[in-house]
Amino acid sequence: MAGAKHFRELVCWQLAQELKLAIYKLIESPTIKQDLRFCDQIREAARSGPRNIAEGFGRRTHREFAMFLDVARGSLMECQNHLQDGVDRRYLSHAEFTSLNALAQRTCGAVARLQRYLRKS
Repeated sequence: MAGAKHFRELVCWQLAQELKLAIYKLIESPTIKQDLRFCDQIREAARSGPRNIAEGFGRRTHREFAMFLDVARGSLMECQNHLQDGVDRRYLSHAEFTSLNALAQRTCGAVARLQRYLRKS
């Protein structure tokens, strides 16, 4: 966050946004698109990450921001669970899962690093 003037400058937000867009693309698959509940659940989990990072950025204190990052991390973990569910339902190939899951993990790591910074300040 040091020096960031807008949430879009944060690496964790950029990664969360990338994951969200990748999940939007994934659920456009004809097979997955038919499972409306799965689509709604993974879409909402994917939206929540960047949304909570952005909302936290707008808060007044580092402590408040860190709490919103906790919610974002939870949503990212929820995305990972939905991705695993997608594999279990044979909606995703192993390669698709590996790629999206790795992106979710990188995003969680970036969020955790920002949280450590905020909690030290």
